[in-house]
Amino acid sequence: MSEPVTPLGGAVHEGAARVAEMPRRGMITLRGDLGDPAFSEAVAEVAGLALPGRGRVSAEGETRLGWMSPDELILMLPAPDVAAVLDRLAGALGGVHHLAVEVTDARALFAVSGEPAAVRESLAKLAPVDFSPAAFEPGTFRRSRLAQVPAAFWCEPDGSFGVMCFRSVAEYVFKALSVSAASDGRVGMF
Repeated sequence: MSEPVTPLGGAVHEGAARVAEMPRRGMITLRGDLGDPAFSEAVAEVAGLALPGRGRVSAEGETRLGWMSPDELILMLPAPDVAAVLDRLAGALGGVHHLAVEVTDARALFAVSGEPAAVRESLAKLAPVDFSPAAFEPGTFRRSRLAQVPAAFWCEPDGSFGVMCFRSVAEYVFKALSVSAASDGRVGMF
């Protein structure tokens, strides 16, 4: 059986900012008491990342651990590693109240890159979020809305942004981002 392709087959839009569907990445949603040392230490050890604080993302290589809510994290990692990581989490969290579920095929990911002001402006036109460099620095992670759908955003060290949405709305999100990032759509927000 072949591995599922990305929802849009690697779609790319070149404009004032570049919008590109990211390659398939494994994803695990983790729920538990983030204040419980048994939970947080086990997750950090298995993920190989520090537990992120509120509104933050920890990153190393292709792995990301993002703060989704007071009791939820999202772990993004290479897709082939998901099964082994779920097994390690089950062992490390044995006896600790938690939920760890693969959501790889329920989500789509996009990268928005290019000239920093154009990237931030493209996102700011669609989401009720302060994307200014002072408010949304590298390592920031935020759940919100992108036009009419839920989405999560994070800022990479190079100033590009990752966008996560439900797979079922991937085409809508790509089109909204593409229109917002069009070369003739700059408004000079940043």
